[in-house]
Amino acid sequence: MKSVNVLTATVLVAIASVSIAEQRITKSDLPAPVQKTADAQGAGATVVGYAKDVEKGKIEYEVQLMVAGHTKDLTIDPQGNLLEVEEEVQADTLPASVLGSLRAQAGKDRITKIESLMKQGKIVAYEAQVETGKKHSEIQVGPDGQKLDHEE
Repeated sequence: MKSVNVLTATVLVAIASVSIAEQRITKSDLPAPVQKTADAQGAGATVVGYAKDVEKGKIEYEVQLMVAGHTKDLTIDPQGNLLEVEEEVQADTLPASVLGSLRAQAGKDRITKIESLMKQGKIVAYEAQVETGKKHSEIQVGPDGQKLDHEE
C-alpha cells in the first residue's frame, strides 16, 4: 500500500510540474518591461499568443508571432531582456552545410519546419521539427551546420 501512495504522489508531482511549465496568458498579464519589449519586437506582426514559462527555475515570457506568413517566437525575461528569438526559415535560404546536416540527422524522417535560434543578436543554432509517422521530435545543428555539444 505504501508503494501505491508513493507512486500516486510521484504522478501528482509530475502532473503539477508539467502544468506549471507553460501557462497561456494574455497581454495584460505581462509585466510592463516585457510588454514594452514584445511591442517593439513585434511591430508589424500579428500576435498569436502569450505564455509564461519556467526554465531552469527562472520565469520567462513567450510571445508567439506571425510575420509575413512565418512564425517568430520571442522569449523575454521579467526585466524585458530579449533572451531568444526563434524564427521560421525556408530550407532554400539556408547555407548548404546547415541544410545538409539537418537532412543527414533527419535521415528518412520528414522535416516539417526549420527555425533559426538567435541569442544576443546572433544565430546560435538551427532547429528542425521532424516527423516520423505520428511521432514528432526536434534536431539542432550549429550556425555552420556543425554538431552541437549541447542543446540551445
